[in-house]
Amino acid sequence: MMIQTKDLSRVFRTEEVETTALNAINLDVEKGEFLAVMGASGCGKSTLLNLIGLLDTPTGGEFSFNGTRVEGFSEKQRTRLRKKEIGFVFQSFNLIDELTVAENVELPLLYQKVPAKERKERVKKMLDRVNIGHRIGHYPQQLSGGQQQRVAIARALISNPSLILADEPTGNLDSKNGKEVMDLLCELNEAGTTIVMVTHSEADAQRAHRVLHMLDGKIISENILKEEAVPVG
Repeated sequence: MMIQTKDLSRVFRTEEVETTALNAINLDVEKGEFLAVMGASGCGKSTLLNLIGLLDTPTGGEFSFNGTRVEGFSEKQRTRLRKKEIGFVFQSFNLIDELTVAENVELPLLYQKVPAKERKERVKKMLDRVNIGHRIGHYPQQLSGGQQQRVAIARALISNPSLILADEPTGNLDSKNGKEVMDLLCELNEAGTTIVMVTHSEADAQRAHRVLHMLDGKIISENILKEEAVPVG
C-alpha cells in the first residue's frame, strides 16, 4: 500500500476561528492506482492533497507512505521524501517565465545535484516522452496552455517519482488540450505511476480507477470504476 491514513485531520486556527478542513479521513491508495477526488470548493480536496504531498502536516491522525509513518516528520524529512517520491502538477502550471522549457524541467535535477551531462540527456528524453521535445528552447509564454501543462508534467516526472499529485490539471485548458493531458496522465498510470488527482471535471474523473466524493472535510462516497481500485480504508 502506498498511502494509508487513519483518522487524518487538519484544523486551521486563528485567535477567533477554528476551521476543520479535514475530519477523520481514512484512506488507502494502492501502488499503481489512479484515484480522483471530487467535491465542491472548500470541501477539503486540496488540503488532503497537500497532506499526501507532505506540503502540510496533519493536526491529528496517522499517515503512512509506503509503510512508513510520516505524520511526525520534520520539514527536512518531508522535503527529502517529496524530492525522491512525489511529483506535483498544478492547474496554473507554475512554470518560471524567465526559464526555457528545458531549464524549467531541469530544475528538480539541479536541486538533486545531478551532473550536467546526465541532466541534459534526461530532460531531452522526458520532453520527447510527453511530446513537447520540439519546444525545448522556447519560453512558457510562447506555448499554448496544453503545451505548458505538458512541460509541467515533464518537470513532475523528471525525478522518476512513484506518485503524481495533480490539482485540477485540466482546469485552465480547453477540451482538446484537456483530453490530451488526461491521455498523458493515463499513459503514465498504465506505465506504473500512482496518480491522485483533484478535479471538478466529471469526464476527467471517469478516467480514474476510483472516484472519491468529499463534503465538509469528509469522504462521503466512493465509486469504483475499475477492478484495480481498492475501497476506502
